[in-house]
Amino acid sequence: MTGQIVQELKNHAPFTVLGAITGIAIMALCQNIPHETSLNIFYILHPIHIVLSALVTTSMYKLHKCGKVRCNLPVLLLVGFTGSIGIATISDSLIPYLGEVMLNLPNRGLHIGFIEKWWLVNPLAILGVTIAYFRPSTKFPHAGHVLLSTWASIFHIIMAIGDTLNWLSYIAVFIFLFIAVLIPCCVSDIAFPLLFVGESKDITDT
Repeated sequence: MTGQIVQELKNHAPFTVLGAITGIAIMALCQNIPHETSLNIFYILHPIHIVLSALVTTSMYKLHKCGKVRCNLPVLLLVGFTGSIGIATISDSLIPYLGEVMLNLPNRGLHIGFIEKWWLVNPLAILGVTIAYFRPSTKFPHAGHVLLSTWASIFHIIMAIGDTLNWLSYIAVFIFLFIAVLIPCCVSDIAFPLLFVGESKDITDT
């Protein structure tokens, strides 16, 4: 599994770089928008990210653990829910907040979706698990997952910006975006669900 994770990180690095570039472009265009607007956009992107994360995480577990047969639903729900909520929170909130602290951004704050907007985020995670239970899929949802994670992370950072950033800050934000998306997303989509699989079924990914 370690070899597979390393290979997946290598495979996803170019796409993650592209996603981080789009995030920097968004920040350049939107860094002066009101804090409330950034917060509202974050709480559009983050919940959608949660749905896709739950869908991919649950699908990876279901396809490799159960193949074509039915899975144990409580275990499936536990893997999909905790994998998506926990790791997406690290990606969209905790790592961006760490970047805000290190850059000493004036309006920094930590926004934890499954607590602040529990009535929105948690049901959407369950929705992603439910979709994967009936129709597991990993390829397209993962690509969308990476982009949405990038954009949610950047709007978390935009909320913290006071004055216009200098070019060194843009480089630092790019690095934080890359780390915030590549490692947590690949862990969520690949490593975390496979930890619960044991002996994988011989199936073709969808």
